[in-house]
Amino acid sequence: MTETRSGAAFPVHGVRYDASVEIRNFSIIAHVDHGKSTLADRILELTQSVAERNRRDQMLDTLDLERERGITIKASPVRVFYRARNGRTYMLNLIDTPGHVDFGYEVSRALRACEGVLLVVDASQGVEAQTIQNAYLAVENGLEVLPVINKIDLPNADADGAIADLEEVVGIPADHAVKVSAKTGENVEAVLEAIVEHLPPPRGDAEAPLRALIFDAVYDSYQGVIPFLRVLDGRIVPGDRIRVVSTGREFEVDRVGFFEPGFAVSEALGPGEVGWLTASIKDIADTQIGDTVTLADNPTDRPEPGFKPAQPVVFSGLYPTDSEDYPRLREALEKLSLNDAAFTFEPETSEALGFGFRCGFLGLLHADIVQARLEREYDLGLIATAPAVVYEVTTTDGVTELIQNPSALPDPDRIASIREPYVRLGIYVPEEYVGNVMGLVQEKRGEMKDMLYHGKRVELRYEVPFGEILYDFHDRLKSLTRGYASMDYDFLEHREGALVKVDVLVNEERVDALSVIAHRDRAYEVGRRIVDRMAQVIPRQMFAVPIQAAVGGKILARATVRAFRKDVTAKCYGGDITRKKKLLEKQKKGKARMKQLGTVEVPQEAFLAVLGSEE
Repeated sequence: MTETRSGAAFPVHGVRYDASVEIRNFSIIAHVDHGKSTLADRILELTQSVAERNRRDQMLDTLDLERERGITIKASPVRVFYRARNGRTYMLNLIDTPGHVDFGYEVSRALRACEGVLLVVDASQGVEAQTIQNAYLAVENGLEVLPVINKIDLPNADADGAIADLEEVVGIPADHAVKVSAKTGENVEAVLEAIVEHLPPPRGDAEAPLRALIFDAVYDSYQGVIPFLRVLDGRIVPGDRIRVVSTGREFEVDRVGFFEPGFAVSEALGPGEVGWLTASIKDIADTQIGDTVTLADNPTDRPEPGFKPAQPVVFSGLYPTDSEDYPRLREALEKLSLNDAAFTFEPETSEALGFGFRCGFLGLLHADIVQARLEREYDLGLIATAPAVVYEVTTTDGVTELIQNPSALPDPDRIASIREPYVRLGIYVPEEYVGNVMGLVQEKRGEMKDMLYHGKRVELRYEVPFGEILYDFHDRLKSLTRGYASMDYDFLEHREGALVKVDVLVNEERVDALSVIAHRDRAYEVGRRIVDRMAQVIPRQMFAVPIQAAVGGKILARATVRAFRKDVTAKCYGGDITRKKKLLEKQKKGKARMKQLGTVEVPQEAFLAVLGSEE
């Protein structure tokens, strides 16, 4: 039966809590497109967890954006039951995770709810950048790693080579590696047998005080905040009075349940289980991801340490196209931050765009996804300013500031030094494309640190300014290597550089939303591109409109929007030519006066065209 309350449907199965069932909690981690979601589909089919009429590809990808783009954005938990060959039944709590570098924080949170991971490797491509990053993340969290070599059905598959790569490059023993084809389902049951045999069961005391970790949450319009929990000790049942440790707020539990993959209600959640609860938590600030939930009358004295806060590396301004939508945008950002704890936001004001928010993201794809979710899920029209990294600026009076917004950079005569963020960049590429990649990274001011050969693949290690690889680098890397290259990066430090602020002036007035920070050698190129694009989208006026790019008081580039010309001589039929000249002279004086007094209104469409462009 299905119980429906105020529009939110929960399948109710009368599932009873059974402490005798053995549990295995694991995540599926891998590089992008190595087959995590497809493997999860086969596991759901094998365990008959989803009715045949409800089956579809990528069953755990629930967002429309995930299905459209073919990528996993949110970690998705699900519970299945598997009867192993030894005759015992196991409860498997599976969490499918994203593979893209921008969603690494999502992966790290999912791993805290697990004891083991399936590390999926594409047999045709071998170990890639995010394979290594995710494997190290699992090892740092003390998790057991079970390698799964996928796509053995491909004609160019080399499963043994992928296993050798794992042992050599990642340093993970592959004694229990399972070779499968998630697409055809070949040997997937061996993965389930390996899970119950080689991944450890959770440790927890059912008699101890309740201790549960919030690893994710969603907001429901009717039921408020729904935290996703991993129960570490104790039990939680409807009617319990719970306390959120960090805030001290107390709530009465309405319902508890698990994921199947939708919300399913059960009688209790015990130690080692992954599930959710509702407790009429109306205020988003009452819970935080990484918080510990315990019982109000018998609290734990060992709360979980929580998650290390994500450090945004890319900042962009988000402004509503309709200024009246500002309160709605604030509310939407609060709700979305509950479901995506990796991005931050704070209010800011722009002379050109009005009231908005300065938002921090883990990368450009992350920024793009957040903007798309705001527009779709909350029906908002948005303008996003050009993404920027964080610069350290020391002024002439010795004060050091962190600058996220290029328009906030002090005047050049007040700046003693500017330091830009550098990242360690790792690129994995077939050896025939090494020359192409080296040329690209040198163009981006990268400094080579190492070159390692792993069979026919080469690992290039660079230190490069993060701002240089922010925009088109990944696309160009893929096109130069026919899609075979993969990359990964992590923050290194801030280093001093020859950086300048490029301002854009429309009719000699600065437009703060279009300011960018660029290296001095590339300032002209950046300024030229912006003014040319602005000249195409600003509507013509009755007077000529100059658009200029400037560094300080020096004009780097200029484009002009030509004026409309009214034919003032239209009514002069023949006659003396001096009459026409007088009329044209009078028109010229009138235009000069208009230009002196006139101000140009830059339409929203112009900002969307310029700021929405790739660079």
